[in-house]
Amino acid sequence: MEKNAKIYVAGHHGLVGSAIWNNLKSKGYTSLIGRTHSELDLLDGVAVRNFFDKERPEYVFLAAAYVGGIMANSKYRADFIYRNLQIQQNVIGESFRHNVKKLLFLGSTCIYPRDAEQPMKEDALLTSPLEYTNEPYAIAKIAGLKMCESFNLQYGTNYIAVMPTNLYGPNDNFDLERSHVLPAMIRKIHLGKCLYEGNWPAVRRDMDLRPVEGINGKNTNDEILFVLNKYGINSDKVELWGTGKPLREFLWSEEMADASVFVMEHVNFDDVKGDKADIRNCHINIGTGKEVSIRELAEMIVNAIGYKGKLVFDPQKPDGTMRKLTDVSKLHRLGWHHKIEIDDGVKRMYDWYLQSVK
Repeated sequence: MEKNAKIYVAGHHGLVGSAIWNNLKSKGYTSLIGRTHSELDLLDGVAVRNFFDKERPEYVFLAAAYVGGIMANSKYRADFIYRNLQIQQNVIGESFRHNVKKLLFLGSTCIYPRDAEQPMKEDALLTSPLEYTNEPYAIAKIAGLKMCESFNLQYGTNYIAVMPTNLYGPNDNFDLERSHVLPAMIRKIHLGKCLYEGNWPAVRRDMDLRPVEGINGKNTNDEILFVLNKYGINSDKVELWGTGKPLREFLWSEEMADASVFVMEHVNFDDVKGDKADIRNCHINIGTGKEVSIRELAEMIVNAIGYKGKLVFDPQKPDGTMRKLTDVSKLHRLGWHHKIEIDDGVKRMYDWYLQSVK
């Protein structure tokens, strides 16, 4: 990419999009384009076409998506498939119609089968059934990567699909109902610590910044306690979903951004399509290739936060897929490796969270 090229980052205020934006700026790219949701609704095909007509971006990072953890995936199944399919259809379609030079599509490793052989290679895609709880989201992301692959094969475009593992970092979503597991655990254990210590000013600051079901720091103590209890946060204990046994891989979002920019700068479709007659699975896993159990992760967070109350797991709640480890050998062959390990990342994440609620 040329340093003065017009680069559109869809979702530039999100977890990965904001990190991509900052990474590009730090590397000297000067013509970045971003729109907030209020400025451009990516579900609106006419609005997206008008945006592309006006801005004419040369490169596109498609980091915008409707995302959430196991609770949200179970509850909002229609939203997860409909919204993501619409976003992808509109942005990839307009990128093609406006002759974008290169596009990076961000998917998710939930595209792989529930019982895929571990670690999961790119070739595991579509070899057996998906995990039921996130099936709608996974199908949408599979459609997105297949759209990129198919445009490349039919029209000679240069669209690259990357499948990141579980991400966490600055600007993450800490909504107790919709967030992913790591930020949800950090917020729950932080609030549990505040309640355990009777630090109501800290609880109210947190609730004012991120209300829960309409309850904020101006509500009464009883109202706040009632809504937090629904999410397993009490004055003496914090409850987490499942058994704590599932294994997960986590990648710091700023490293995901660095990998994304690396791919846009150095990797083309020809580098990943191989020489088979039936070209498929051209996407790239992005991760660390290392895993930790949910229970171990919770203990890391407890230690980082300094929580002294009880931590309990509810085995009546779903665990989701028991193991999701990516095979990152393709990414390593292309020349990119991670640097930040999970224990250091958890500390960084909590430091960022504390700054956000000051």
